[in-house]
Amino acid sequence: MNAAGEEMNNRPFRKASENGINKEMSKEIKVGQNLEEDPSFDMLKRIITGNTGFNCEHYKEAHLRRRINVRVRATNSESYGAYLKFLKRDPQEYEFLVDTLTVNVSEFFRNPETFKIIENEIIPFIVKYRSESLIRSIRIWSAGCAAGEETYSLAILLHKALKTSFDKYRIRIIGTDIDAQSLEKARKGIYSENSIKNLDLSTKKRYFLKQKDTYQVIDELKSITQFKRQDLISDSIIDHFDLIVCRNVMIYFKKDIQEQLQLNFYQALEKGGFFVIGKSETLLETASNLFKPYNTRERLYIKEISRNIY
Repeated sequence: MNAAGEEMNNRPFRKASENGINKEMSKEIKVGQNLEEDPSFDMLKRIITGNTGFNCEHYKEAHLRRRINVRVRATNSESYGAYLKFLKRDPQEYEFLVDTLTVNVSEFFRNPETFKIIENEIIPFIVKYRSESLIRSIRIWSAGCAAGEETYSLAILLHKALKTSFDKYRIRIIGTDIDAQSLEKARKGIYSENSIKNLDLSTKKRYFLKQKDTYQVIDELKSITQFKRQDLISDSIIDHFDLIVCRNVMIYFKKDIQEQLQLNFYQALEKGGFFVIGKSETLLETASNLFKPYNTRERLYIKEISRNIY
């Protein structure tokens, strides 16, 4: 068969393939348009909140729609109404939905430049300040800790800074998150090679036990960390912290919720305590007047004086 004959024989198959792709794309566009106009969205939000405790009203609508739409499409539901029926038929779907709504991607020492400042400036300051106190106590809060990568990163830095004085301090690094599955993974402290890609070889060897293709955090770090479920919005505030890290969490909330959280974090810090937020986040109104900038490029702030803001 010559080249022209091969081209003619191939053409119908190529055309059919293109038609199939176009049909799928049209279907996706149609579903997307249907979801944007679907009046059942408000009802779906109420059902999710009532059955899971995840308060949809606190989140920006665009973010919420994107996350919910992942599950709508995964279940082949063509509308929010259809997805509601699917939830009724299969209540286990709520677990997948909440997991999608609360998913956080993280890794050890994410944004290394921020951790460099924490390592070289903030932790030495905290250690020096606490070394002069009657009770040598250091408290750190990793809020929205996902699977614990950030929490253990802070533990590594503190252990390195204290060296042989490590056992002379009462240390508690608390990691909180709303997702129970992430917290369970954090407690186990087992991570993939990709999760620890930002660590040098000596740090890997010192703080992890290699188990085939995974890495287990050593017990020395686990002994100073605690993971607990907490809804930042509705649960009571924990306090007396020297450092609070809450990065890329508040950005998903509505502005009034963001500001309230920032005021809560201010109250939770000790005088002279540090507050770290994500690079795409900013302090709002009252909070921006309370916190003093320490390094605005890396979104690091300090609580200089103690005020009762409520």
